[in-house]
This record gives sequence, structure tokens and C-alpha cells, in this order.
Amino acid sequence: MKIAELADQVATAHELPKAEAKRVVETVLKAIAEAAAGGAEVQLAGFGKFKVQDKPARQGRNPRTGESVEIAATRKLAFVPAKALKDALNA
Repeated sequence: MKIAELADQVATAHELPKAEAKRVVETVLKAIAEAAAGGAEVQLAGFGKFKVQDKPARQGRNPRTGESVEIAATRKLAFVPAKALKDALNA
């Protein structure tokens, strides 16, 4: 599903103009991204939570040369679905 499709569903469900619904969806996604960038956990009841995970630096290997390389530490955004969502997917 794309942002436009999600916005269309919001517009239909709440009788909003499509442009306004798209702004609402984009605002929600921007708020989630900003919270995650700040290291906060975003919890949406009944849906799941987005949380930032720190991945430590580690040694890797260049597959072409076999040489050891240092892989820098990174942060990634993980999604953990709520029980209600898991149940809906497996029903």
C-alpha cells in the first residue's frame, strides 16, 4: 500500500478531501520518523510499536578480496506488531 492509497482510505472513512487526508497521513509518518530519530519508542495501541535498535560496530569480510573490513555502528528502526495485529494476520 502506498501513501496515496492510505490517504484515499482516510479520506473516504472521514469524508475529507484527498489532499487534506494525504497531509494528515504524511504528518503522522513524519511524527513517527522524528520520534524515532530522537531515539523514542512509538507505541500504537492495537497495532504495534516502532523502536530504535543500536547495532554495534563489527568486523566483516570483503567477499571479493577476503580482506577484513570494519563495519560501522548503526541504528535501525524495528517494528514489533501488537498481539491484536498478529492474531488478525494469523486468523
